[in-house]
Amino acid sequence: MKKKLIEVALPLEAINKASAREKSIRHGHPSTLHLWWARRPLAAARAVIFAQMVDDPSSRPDLFPTEKAQERERQRLFRIIEDLVQWENTTNEDVLQRAREEIWQSWRRACAENADHPRAKELFDRHKLPAFHDPFAGGGSLPLEAQRLGLEAHASDLNPVAVLICKAMIEIPPRFAGRPPVNPEARKEKDLVARPWRGAQGLAEDVRYYGRWMRDEAEKRIGHLYPKIEVTAEMAKERPDLEKYVGQKLTVIAWLWARTVPSPDPAMGGAHVPLIASYWLGKKKGKLAWIEPVVDKAERSWRFEVRTGTPNDSKTIDAGTKTGRGTFRCLLSDAPMDSSYLHERGERDQIHDRLLAVVAEGERSRIYLSPSAAQEAVARKAEPAWRPTTQLGTNTRHLTPVAYGYTTHGSLYTPRQLTALDTLAGGVSVVRNRVLQDALSAGLDEGDGLTDGGSGARGYADAVAVILGIAVSRRHDRLTAFSIWDTVGEKLESMVRLSAIPMTWEFAEGNPFSSSTGNFLDGVGLTAKAIESLGQGIPGRAEQGDARAVALDGAAVICTDPPYFDNVPYADLSDLFYVWLRRTLQPVMPQLMSTVLVPKADELVADPSRHGGREAAERFFLERMREVIAGLRAHALPQIPLTIFYAFKQSESQEGGVVSTGWDTFLSALIESGFSVVGTWPVRTEQSGGLRNVGRNSLATSVVLVCRPRPADASTTSRREFIATVKTELPAALAHLQKSNIAPVDMAQAAIGPGMAIYTRHAMVLDAEGKSLSVREALAIINQVLDEALAEQEGDFDADSRWALAWFEQHGFDEGEYGVAETLSKAKNTSAAGMVEAGILASKRGKVRLLRPEELPAEWDPGTDSRVTAWETVHHLIRVLGGAGEQAAATLVAKLGAKAETARELAYRLYTLCERKKRAAEALAYNALVQSWPEIARLARAGASAQPEQGALFGEE
Repeated sequence: MKKKLIEVALPLEAINKASAREKSIRHGHPSTLHLWWARRPLAAARAVIFAQMVDDPSSRPDLFPTEKAQERERQRLFRIIEDLVQWENTTNEDVLQRAREEIWQSWRRACAENADHPRAKELFDRHKLPAFHDPFAGGGSLPLEAQRLGLEAHASDLNPVAVLICKAMIEIPPRFAGRPPVNPEARKEKDLVARPWRGAQGLAEDVRYYGRWMRDEAEKRIGHLYPKIEVTAEMAKERPDLEKYVGQKLTVIAWLWARTVPSPDPAMGGAHVPLIASYWLGKKKGKLAWIEPVVDKAERSWRFEVRTGTPNDSKTIDAGTKTGRGTFRCLLSDAPMDSSYLHERGERDQIHDRLLAVVAEGERSRIYLSPSAAQEAVARKAEPAWRPTTQLGTNTRHLTPVAYGYTTHGSLYTPRQLTALDTLAGGVSVVRNRVLQDALSAGLDEGDGLTDGGSGARGYADAVAVILGIAVSRRHDRLTAFSIWDTVGEKLESMVRLSAIPMTWEFAEGNPFSSSTGNFLDGVGLTAKAIESLGQGIPGRAEQGDARAVALDGAAVICTDPPYFDNVPYADLSDLFYVWLRRTLQPVMPQLMSTVLVPKADELVADPSRHGGREAAERFFLERMREVIAGLRAHALPQIPLTIFYAFKQSESQEGGVVSTGWDTFLSALIESGFSVVGTWPVRTEQSGGLRNVGRNSLATSVVLVCRPRPADASTTSRREFIATVKTELPAALAHLQKSNIAPVDMAQAAIGPGMAIYTRHAMVLDAEGKSLSVREALAIINQVLDEALAEQEGDFDADSRWALAWFEQHGFDEGEYGVAETLSKAKNTSAAGMVEAGILASKRGKVRLLRPEELPAEWDPGTDSRVTAWETVHHLIRVLGGAGEQAAATLVAKLGAKAETARELAYRLYTLCERKKRAAEALAYNALVQSWPEIARLARAGASAQPEQGALFGEE
């Protein structure tokens, strides 16, 4: 079988750089259409699918007979990928067409060489590329990019919210591509209607128009529930910053509330007291704002007043009434309230809320105002006509509010929020009828509805309704009683954070009719901007379905991103959106919205709360994943490898070594289904700051597994031979990963790939007793060899740095005995006194300690230092990077010359030690240095190129 490019080589640095950059792009990115979890970057998806389809030059010896010729051709393909992954080229037809032509040429050759394959012959005769299928389509990145590359994209998912998102990305925009808007405002402008409308630009324009109409109509009905606040002279007496607003009525951006519970002190007579994690409102430099309690213990009462300027006691403001994790103190009596007390109050429905402050729109600033009884009274007047009574899931690991009595979807909202959301949801059906009439007036035939394949007026009205329904849904996560106020960014934040809904003791209630953070019209604008960039390629198809039951006729190209074991409870979280989408869109898509909640019994997630414990959940995941992958093997085109994105952080096993049930179970299913791993690529798919803290399942990188069916004649091997092969091949793979700048936090994940490629090339690996070596045991061996390989790199370091590594592993930056340090130094062929002289060690009163980066001299110059060590190089780079940024670090690297690369190797080793010892802050610094290295190196090279007398810094590229 001819090898594809992805089985041999990839321009990984270009892909990772584009993917990391893409994560910070919001306007116009399809991810802004609607929230979904763990989306793959479009750049990574596009590059992987292209490389999966295109022949590697080594498969074409007739045209490229030598290795030099093959590498030259490979570099040409790399340049296509490098253009393809740039965000600016996402809709660039010239760039996309070059990629499509390469794909077609490879496919044509494959068809000619597999003329006996009926599906290949049929497609070739019809001059058609094969279909693409992602059975875990989720947020739709993979099918969308397959569509852009010219394939007929098929997306399926069990989750109706995911299916709806995919329909809005690959099915609806291409169906109505190239059409002008139908709204009466646009049709008044004849030149506007007559101009070319690329892709889904016309549809996006109508979404904006009818979204504005919806917003205005909703404000007419319920705007009285969102009153403006008048600044009086009395208010300005205490607050000079309010003087310029006296007499003005300011639009409120958000109302900030605190939850309250009865005081546990019997002397307080059951008076409610606030649960506040911090008194801060705004923490922007020069614009500090906070709340200050005014307590009357005799009256058992309290209130808060807003303060601005410079606080006298920041620690008190930081603490609020919180005393620890899930524990608080009574504001009236200081009586403690532990988590069990709060859980009990929640179960008894005794958690209430009270207004803390009001945030209003000022002149290019936020104005924080003290709460008033009038503002609070208006909020409590709201009487929602509908409230979702469906039950939240029982997975309190991800749905923490359930443990405090918030057990229904309706309990996540205030009455005013429910009223607003239901009013906006009801507006969608009204808009649907208006669009139908306007489309008929614009000359469209009525035709069938959207679900029946209609593309006339009725289908178009349904399409606009679907997109606006999504706009309502995407905004509601910032209109809940679990949304929070970001005191630094001064904005509303989603209630869904880190793939969970955490319990929040203070919450921010946004104003959907403001012109600031969290307003409805901005949400419509983001949705429209996302739609605007879509509509290229052959119309795709998104359908609801279990991944085990592949419904697509014939074989297909498969690239997928399956669930990561127990990381994300997709169904439970998407229920939050589904209850509103169903109320809004059930008339448009009755079949997709037929269930009361998102299906859960067959969801491929290892949820112990759903399957009766962890072991049962693991068995469920393994059995279902095995069925899915077996189906994919039967469904995949034999000419094209299967590619799978997988990102699940390994964690410590009690049996020793680093393994992961998520990886273990997934790989077992893959191998038992008869696949071999023939290639692996660590691809940046998360924010560059993916290391939130050590020990959390937060990665910057996914491993892309390239798989082919294992040959029927695959050999068996012994455990000893397997270990020997891993020890031979893994160090080279490790060096390659480090060269491609894999983040230290992701090294263990990335090393799984080359290790499992060795394991899966054999039909079986047998231990000394003739039993099959399990995937779990193989993973433990791979991780052990990885650790040994990293440790062996210590031989490249100078004696002082080897000593510092050994000391750091035991003591970190803390003090230790001088005698112990001196004994260790003899074993490392150095001395404690020498290391003090070298500037890496402090010695005082019989104690020694390593100097922290911030303690190192700012004037350090490696050119004049007679004893430069890798240790001080790393920590000087961390000091400079943290203080002055990448340009300053690059200047230092230029002075270091070849020694800089050794420092980067040391940073990998130091990260591994910190992770093992749970030293999160230090680990973050070493990880950040490695992740910044490509830009530091680029800046250093740029500086070097301006100085011809200086030699190469980093060797060969």
